[in-house]
Amino acid sequence: QVHLVESGGGLVQAGGSLRVSCAVSGSTSSTLDIAWFRRAPGKAREFLGVIDWHDDSYYSDSVNGRLTISRDGAKNTAALEMVGLKPEDSAVYTCAAAIDYAGSSPHEYPYWGQGTQVTVSS
Repeated sequence: QVHLVESGGGLVQAGGSLRVSCAVSGSTSSTLDIAWFRRAPGKAREFLGVIDWHDDSYYSDSVNGRLTISRDGAKNTAALEMVGLKPEDSAVYTCAAAIDYAGSSPHEYPYWGQGTQVTVSS
């Protein structure tokens, strides 16, 4: 069973940056893809981006240019870094994993972290 745990986030000032990490354990697959989603109050879950097992990353148009997703295979961690934060970036940020799927549909990701709150103050 794949287990994901996020860390980081918290309160950030507008214009600042954030880094959220995702620790991955329990996976024996060499084709594990890791995605990031967020959900703001009253809004639907939003796909932000994904890094596949080739270490190629893909981003949603809504955050492209402000977001970087990386992974460290040796440490079994993935990270999301976002710059130019706006109050509308406030949300619960969650990492998710799937074997050999690097798309944007949350339904295709069977493994999820618990999420971490990011609040951007204006």
